[in-house]
Amino acid sequence: MARAAPYDRDATLDAAMSLFWERGYHATSLKDLEAALSMKPGSIYAAFKSKENLYLLAMERYTNRFRALFRERIAKASSPLQGMADYLHGFAALPEEDAARQACMLVKTIVATRSTEPAIAAQSEVYLTLMRDEFRQIFEAARARGEIPADSDCSTLARRFQAYVNVLRLEHHQGTDEREIEALARSLASEIEALRIGKK
Repeated sequence: MARAAPYDRDATLDAAMSLFWERGYHATSLKDLEAALSMKPGSIYAAFKSKENLYLLAMERYTNRFRALFRERIAKASSPLQGMADYLHGFAALPEEDAARQACMLVKTIVATRSTEPAIAAQSEVYLTLMRDEFRQIFEAARARGEIPADSDCSTLARRFQAYVNVLRLEHHQGTDEREIEALARSLASEIEALRIGKK
């Protein structure tokens, strides 16, 4: 009997992440997973134990990917605060094929699973908190450098920034006119830049 070809775990998780992100946990069937992953049901369960566990791994991959992309953008900026503003500006120039032009997978997960799959919803909240902590640390770095006032509440700023990111992604998801998204991104980024000491 011919042996099944070994699977590429990274590529498989990428495919699962994309499918779950687009359709959500409940709307993704085993048949959908078979087609997207090019795996038989037995192989899927042998590799990932359950649909729930596969979804959790997909969320983890999603979170790690966007944390890495955020860090890359910040590292390229001239200062922490400028990096935050630049990150928002970037949503105005996302190419058509960029997966970030859809609502956040973590937010979608909480909305869809809070009452049906509490373990999944709870883990999504953990990942959203990790992302918010990333934002808080950058605001703290801006405060330490004297870019923003010493009494700035970095936790509150991080929550506001996370809301800004989510609204920009939602506008893309809804198909809002590109010029309107550009104007919104510019407006939100200007609010971040206005935090700078001496900025009028």
